[in-house]
Amino acid sequence: MKQANLIFFVIIIIAFSAAGQKKQFKIHTVAFYNTENLFDTINDSGRGDDEYLPKGKQVWTGEKYKTKLANIARVLTEVGTDENTEAPTIIGLAEIENRRVLENLIAEPVLLEKNYGIVHFDSRDSRGTDVAFLYRKAAFRPTSYKNIPLIIRDTVQVKPIKPGKKKKPASQLFTRDQVLVTGLLEGEEVHFIINHWPSRYGGEKKSSPYREAAAALNRKIIDSLLSINSDAKIITMGDFNDGPYNKSIKKVLQAQRFKEEVKPGGLFNPMEEMSRNGKGTVAYRDAWDLFDQIIISQALLTNDYSNLGYWKAGIFDKEYLKQPTGRYSGYPLRNANGEAGFSDHFSVYMYLIKEMKK
Repeated sequence: MKQANLIFFVIIIIAFSAAGQKKQFKIHTVAFYNTENLFDTINDSGRGDDEYLPKGKQVWTGEKYKTKLANIARVLTEVGTDENTEAPTIIGLAEIENRRVLENLIAEPVLLEKNYGIVHFDSRDSRGTDVAFLYRKAAFRPTSYKNIPLIIRDTVQVKPIKPGKKKKPASQLFTRDQVLVTGLLEGEEVHFIINHWPSRYGGEKKSSPYREAAAALNRKIIDSLLSINSDAKIITMGDFNDGPYNKSIKKVLQAQRFKEEVKPGGLFNPMEEMSRNGKGTVAYRDAWDLFDQIIISQALLTNDYSNLGYWKAGIFDKEYLKQPTGRYSGYPLRNANGEAGFSDHFSVYMYLIKEMKK
């Protein structure tokens, strides 16, 4: 199997016409998917999985779990296939219960032959969900990986402080870690950061400082990589629970809309242009937003592709992933009424390409 996979990654190419000459390129898909509660049926102590148990609110049976696994596996097999007929080389995932569900996922028949590896850490998220990293072993070789916890001291006061009363002491907000994976792709070092930033629970404005703190941590990780190598190739991706235009992305992370705006040490966000054109990955109250994003460092912006570089990005929103009828027609086909769906998010993807030498 390994030999067949190695051959596959050599022959997948795309062709461009430049200056009258046809060039050939290797292509790799990088994808991210918030799986919306990929939980098994086993009660894990310390995990907020009560809703997804056979006697829980979702009456989460083995058959429903199998359906959910098959649904997620189908998406991961097909995402990005408009330009690359094969499954992604790199996949970032969110709302994963544990390593066991990841092992079950990559064992699905449509994914098994792809020979994916797993990077996963248990986080202290209060709801019991983690982020994860999958990679095709034939194409990517991890050299290091670690989880970086997001530590937030919650000092938000629920009610006004009355005269003579003391301010509520700060409490620890437990949320998902940010996972950093470094490895070799096409012989070049690439860094991936997988994110799932704090939700908008309690309202966008009130919860914004939490996501700004997540952005600050993400920027710190990126800056530390750039301090070692100013030309570091970095991809940060995930469910940011903010759009490309929000403060966490624009002001704290400092991601730019246009390639031409990206300066040394800067970041490019191809999802911002999609967002401004009305595209989205999540829907709420008949409005779309683009919370799921893949953002890259300047070193991946290139014109000649003699080295690995960014080509283009997209949203995977095929019709089978949408509610077909009713009030929520066109919304992502999520888990609902105790039935396993796909997700309340669409997946996003990006292509990295490199010229094949003659």
